Amino acid sequence: MLGAALAAAGHQVVAASGVSRSSVSRAAALLPDVPLLPPDEVVQRVDLVLLAVPDDVLPGLVRGLATAGCFRPGQIVAHTSGAHGVAVLAPAAEYEVLPLALHPVMTFTGRTEDVQRLAACSVGVTAPADDEVAWSVGEALVVEMGAEPIRVPEAVRPLYHAALTHGANHLATLVTECVDLLRNAGIEPAERVISPLLSAALDNALRHGDRALTGPVARGDVGTVRKHISVLREASADALPAYLALARRAAHRAADVGVLRADAVPEILSVLDEETER
Repeated sequence: MLGAALAAAGHQVVAASGVSRSSVSRAAALLPDVPLLPPDEVVQRVDLVLLAVPDDVLPGLVRGLATAGCFRPGQIVAHTSGAHGVAVLAPAAEYEVLPLALHPVMTFTGRTEDVQRLAACSVGVTAPADDEVAWSVGEALVVEMGAEPIRVPEAVRPLYHAALTHGANHLATLVTECVDLLRNAGIEPAERVISPLLSAALDNALRHGDRALTGPVARGDVGTVRKHISVLREASADALPAYLALARRAAHRAADVGVLRADAVPEILSVLDEETER
């Protein structure tokens, strides 16, 4: 996907590599005229290496390519992992390459529309702390792809990635669980019913932060929260722990900004803790 975006910006994509059936299919769709070669052959042919592999695969891949002598001085070697900074590229850096981490802050499906999505997102850029040239190169590549670069220092990369994962991945889980609960209640089409509500909630949260909190926890409606706990215990026990955990966080955050009355906090938390301790 990043290769396709760079190709659209005028870069020549010399070669690509894919192992799984899905990655080969993506390459065929996004880079139809680019040859697919083994990773070591790709690295040896190019000036800009883009490593787009799972987080846990990346360290071993970099070590293997370095051990095989695939890197050369002057190459730009970038990976797209959100969890790693440039330290993971240390074996390549021994060959005097320019190491970069370029992580798109976006969820991708592997389809052609991903290139358009990239143009609407930010990309977390990490480079060696004292190498302003490397930072500038990383930012320039991001701008060429049509995205917005943001600097993410090496030390905060894990927290940065945890925040994004907590928001995007857990949001997806929360939404699909909400859909399942509505369907269990016989409400259809569930997605259409909740789409305006969730869209408004997300927009309000981004605009107003914790002051956008609404609902029974933020109002201190203990009776309603008790009913929710009771019906979830019967209808979807697997969903109950997440409800309790999020309700507790909502109560604390609502109290901190004055949305939930201070005198209502102990009773709300007592109800949630009582169920958690069962």
